[in-house]
Amino acid sequence: MRNIINVSLPPALTKELERGVKRFHFASKSEFVRHLIREWMAERLASDLKESRKEYQAGKAKKLRDPRELWT
Repeated sequence: MRNIINVSLPPALTKELERGVKRFHFASKSEFVRHLIREWMAERLASDLKESRKEYQAGKAKKLRDPRELWT
């Protein structure tokens, strides 16, 4: 099931959105925005993993009993 979300953008961002859709051959503005959100989520995950590696290397890692503890 999908949710419909309306977003108000100033003209400059609207033009950028339309340019991105055309340049990268997306089927719609919605598909382009979904792609951007997925990219943002992937970058956030990569950043979290990098921080976790630093903690692990510094000996500050905690032992998890359940993988779901990662998101609590």
